[in-house]
Amino acid sequence: MARITTLPDAVAELVRDGDVLAMEGFTHLIPFAAAHEVIRQRRHDLTAARMTPDLIYDQLIGAGCVRKLVFSWGGNPGVGSLHRFRDAVENGWPVPLELEEHSHAGMANRYVAGASGVPFAVLRGYSGTSLAGHSPGVATVTCPFTGEQLSAVPALCPDVTVVHAQRADRAGNVQLWGITGVQKEAVLAARRSLVTVEELVDELPPQPGAVVLPTWVVDAVAVVPGGAHPSYTQGFSKRDNGYYQAWDAISRDRAAFARWLDEQVYTGEVRA
Repeated sequence: MARITTLPDAVAELVRDGDVLAMEGFTHLIPFAAAHEVIRQRRHDLTAARMTPDLIYDQLIGAGCVRKLVFSWGGNPGVGSLHRFRDAVENGWPVPLELEEHSHAGMANRYVAGASGVPFAVLRGYSGTSLAGHSPGVATVTCPFTGEQLSAVPALCPDVTVVHAQRADRAGNVQLWGITGVQKEAVLAARRSLVTVEELVDELPPQPGAVVLPTWVVDAVAVVPGGAHPSYTQGFSKRDNGYYQAWDAISRDRAAFARWLDEQVYTGEVRA
């Protein structure tokens, strides 16, 4: 059953050095506040999984928290490259970064397999591409019914998944809506899970298209208003486009990035 706790306490308990960590959320509901707390607590040697590593993982990589990235696309949306990501790959700064690249479909199916309790997923997604030859996480299987050659990817079962949502009730049931990605599957596939929310309510009112994560699949809930900033939370906040634009200059330069860490993340006041 989910415990209602603080973000620092939840990260201290649930996110451990060497973990496979998934922080999911597509376009909005990206758990930036939780990522910054992981940086503040100086977690390291993480294998970070995410379908679209954008600024949130650029920051974790630049802070030296990540040794391996499992992903399907990486970039600063609407702006360009992730410079801390690139520096780690090209120059090993601040630590060398190992890569395991997949397609979006491959990553989504890996989470679904983990959530379903099966060892792998089967899809056609890699056919005709060279990606399988560059990723250790892709194999080929023969369909026992048709003889067709298909791609297989292993289940992705994070040690801990972190997501952001709109609200939770006092029993720890979580409700999220809007554009949803693989948050549900990533939580169900994980050994431990943390959800940050905008608000705590007495009961969850009906919401069209909402996903509800029941309390028994969540370990901890932390109330963190604005916890998705600079991404947005539908119904609560807007996307901070200026932050994404400002990040390009900050992340290009190691010294500027180090100042950002010292002056904002480690003080707990994060703004680009």
